[in-house]
Amino acid sequence: MTVLRLHTSDGVDLAAETAGSDGAPRAAAVLLHPHPKMGGDMRTPVPDHLFRTLPASGIEVLRFDFRGAGGSGGSHGGGGPEVADAEAAVAELSGLTSLPVWLVGWSFGADVSLRVTDTAVAGWLPVAPPLQQPGIDASGGDPRPAHLLVPEHDQFCSPGRAERVTAGWESTTVERIPGADHFLAGRLGALTDLVVGALTGDRHASSDRGGEGQASRPV
Repeated sequence: MTVLRLHTSDGVDLAAETAGSDGAPRAAAVLLHPHPKMGGDMRTPVPDHLFRTLPASGIEVLRFDFRGAGGSGGSHGGGGPEVADAEAAVAELSGLTSLPVWLVGWSFGADVSLRVTDTAVAGWLPVAPPLQQPGIDASGGDPRPAHLLVPEHDQFCSPGRAERVTAGWESTTVERIPGADHFLAGRLGALTDLVVGALTGDRHASSDRGGEGQASRPV
């Protein structure tokens, strides 16, 4: 793991960490965490679990704290300014690898990811997106792939609602996470497998899960 600082286009310094893949690299992902005002940061259980387990499946990862969260400077901006945070993370990881860089966000981070249209982004993999922020359809007319992973029992946006909201979006699919709610308690290993499959094209991938963990913080 490497600790670093990111610098956004509007002058905010962000705390970040990277982890290289174990073995031959297959893809790269920027991880976006849940709502800072609800206790979210890059060590919240869902992004933390992905950061620890994805490298075992050949995926290079970068996680960071949004402005106003964890070790980052600045103050929370409600979602709009956080787009610049994600863009800084994409630029950093793109400079470290020749692999396609995906945005993998959970909850608030998922909605922020859908507002990012940076040309360096290979695709979007939002996990449990509330689909509540303005501008979440920014990627809707884009030919790059967006694959939403929506818990079967999500308390904030059901799979059915996700399908309705994204019905007119280009190159967009919705996949249910069976037996899971928004916080994915007890389903983190299954989530890793789904993320690995989506990022590598191997839908039968089985990762080194490193334990299920519990996603118990509010988002």
